[in-house]
Amino acid sequence: MRLAVDTGGTFTDLVVEYDSGDLQMFKSSTTPADPIEGILDAVKKAADHTGVTLNDFLGRVDVFIHGTTHAINAVITENTAKTAFLTTKGHKDILVFREGGRIEPFNFTVPFPKPYIPRSLTFEIPERITSQGKILHPLDEYALIEIIQQLKGKKVEAVAVCLLWSVVNPEHEIKAAQLLDEHLPGIPYTLSHVLNPILREYRRASSTCIDASLKPMMSKYLGGLSSRLQESGFTGRLLMLTSKGGVMEMNELAAAPIHSIGSGPSMAPIAGQYFARIDAEAETAIVADTGGTTYDISLVRRGTIPMTPETWIGERTRGHIIGFPSVDVKSVGAGGGSIAWVDKGGLLHVGPQSAGAVPGPACYDKGGVHPTVTDACLVLGHIDPLYFLGGSMKLNLKCSIEAIEKDICEPLNLSRLEAASAILKLATENMVSAIEEVTIHQGIDPRLAVLIGAGGAAGFNTVAIAKRLGCSTVIIPEAGATFSAQGALISDLHTDYRAMFYTTSDSFDYQNVNKTLSQLITKCEAFIQGPGAGSEESSIELFAEARYKGQIWEIDVPLKTQNFQGPEDVQVFRSDFDRAHKELFTFSDLQSELQFVGWRATARCKLSTAEIGRLNNEKTGQKRIISSRSAYFSDTGLVETQVEMFDRLLPEQKITGPAIIESPFTTVVIDPGATVIRKESGSLVITP
Repeated sequence: MRLAVDTGGTFTDLVVEYDSGDLQMFKSSTTPADPIEGILDAVKKAADHTGVTLNDFLGRVDVFIHGTTHAINAVITENTAKTAFLTTKGHKDILVFREGGRIEPFNFTVPFPKPYIPRSLTFEIPERITSQGKILHPLDEYALIEIIQQLKGKKVEAVAVCLLWSVVNPEHEIKAAQLLDEHLPGIPYTLSHVLNPILREYRRASSTCIDASLKPMMSKYLGGLSSRLQESGFTGRLLMLTSKGGVMEMNELAAAPIHSIGSGPSMAPIAGQYFARIDAEAETAIVADTGGTTYDISLVRRGTIPMTPETWIGERTRGHIIGFPSVDVKSVGAGGGSIAWVDKGGLLHVGPQSAGAVPGPACYDKGGVHPTVTDACLVLGHIDPLYFLGGSMKLNLKCSIEAIEKDICEPLNLSRLEAASAILKLATENMVSAIEEVTIHQGIDPRLAVLIGAGGAAGFNTVAIAKRLGCSTVIIPEAGATFSAQGALISDLHTDYRAMFYTTSDSFDYQNVNKTLSQLITKCEAFIQGPGAGSEESSIELFAEARYKGQIWEIDVPLKTQNFQGPEDVQVFRSDFDRAHKELFTFSDLQSELQFVGWRATARCKLSTAEIGRLNNEKTGQKRIISSRSAYFSDTGLVETQVEMFDRLLPEQKITGPAIIESPFTTVVIDPGATVIRKESGSLVITP
């Protein structure tokens, strides 16, 4: 038996995969003060559902896969460890200068962003290595020891070390680590050449500092999770989700916690890729994951999941860059818990503020007083207040009405239903704009893509979003309410290794390139034989980071060979590079020399080759029989609307809207005129 848990801002999602292949899903409220408590609450629900104790249930679990927002929340709220930054003398302002970008170059009212680590905790080490790896100035060990003594006095909790050109010659960083171990024992540190050996000083320094600052907190969190699971009977393997769309061993993630940032959203396109293929035979899909706090959009493009090196925490150039390629996910502050409000000019807004898990939407009756998207859907009749989460949580319609009337109806002079409809409409437009930014702005026509609605709140308006975008097909998977956790079950155990070696296509250094690739392959093979031992399938993928002569930025292009034998192999790569460059930037320069800057290898181990199983929550929802209820739609007004249970729909059974399809975990609204059928996979396939 395997478990996958995704801790979100509002709910903690759990998917149980039994040995038979059947799936069951459960939700519990996220507990921000103690996220592990929310995880155990969800597992306890699964144990109760099975009719056994928590200890007995966890004792049967072989693999526990977990994704968490703990790391990114700590960075956003500035609750990371007190971290010192050690860098080469003369380069103290790496984190201040960044890369010089500005979103609004002429808006001088925006203050310059703060560095991730303040200058008061940034220290210059006398040393210098050249870009060729030669030691220009030896490391001044006595000066470094003095700096370490200062760190003691400042009670530093973590240390980030990023020295100039350590990716070519790491000797000085290795020596710095030895002195830290000797003079500052017990304090975790991160070395840039180990964590992220890339060109570009700011990105390498940023990733190193973020990683180091997370180590004390994440080590404590992961250690606490492991021990509390063990105390509750778990003896299996604990794996953690990463932002690269895979999983890592818990101990490996504790050693490099930066990989947990954005780990949950990265799983949605993994599942989206699967359902786009089996339900619509589609190679291009928009995956929209609607949670309580955020709306996460990702793509499946020609059957593959795009990666991006431009992952920022916060706004681009104003926030902090991760510095690693990760699954390309755009998040906006729009979800079921997004708060609706009217500004001083009388304009309606939805989000980005969220009611979160505490106090939650007004209808949760937990102290929330502001209307949210969920409150609007409840007032419109789209949600049954007595059947939220399968009836385990009752919603208070009166609280929703009071919140909408006070905050929206009165200032805008709208009726209750008009106000609720306006909230949902505006949330839909916000989501459409976010999707257009990811698709149209990248040369993808959304009309040619299927739209996959995932997340517990996806059913409220995914059909309306598809209609606005012109998408011809919408897919709502039966376990879509826990989509990221479902994607985790089919993700691979993986790791990346990187190395720098510069050469050009005109004077290609076959010997040293092959030596570099051989070293990367050896590391991948060791991973496959180590953490990946026992996996059902394994593979090694190689990439080159290359650019045209004179360009600043490289692009990653897969290699078709593990060993360059001659000019023919270089020409094959050249053709692949030109094709990839034209696809990304609409042109290729066939006459320009290629510059190879870095090399990357990815080892992937499939823990399971089985297809995603079918949902089998046999004890929930089956006895509920409701034929219709009044629901409001902006185009038709208040109409009697057919209500069906998700589980009771037969394969290929066709329904024409207006209709509402309910399950214990989600409500899917079928707008008037739209049609829906249920596929053999269990998914709803909707024609808007």
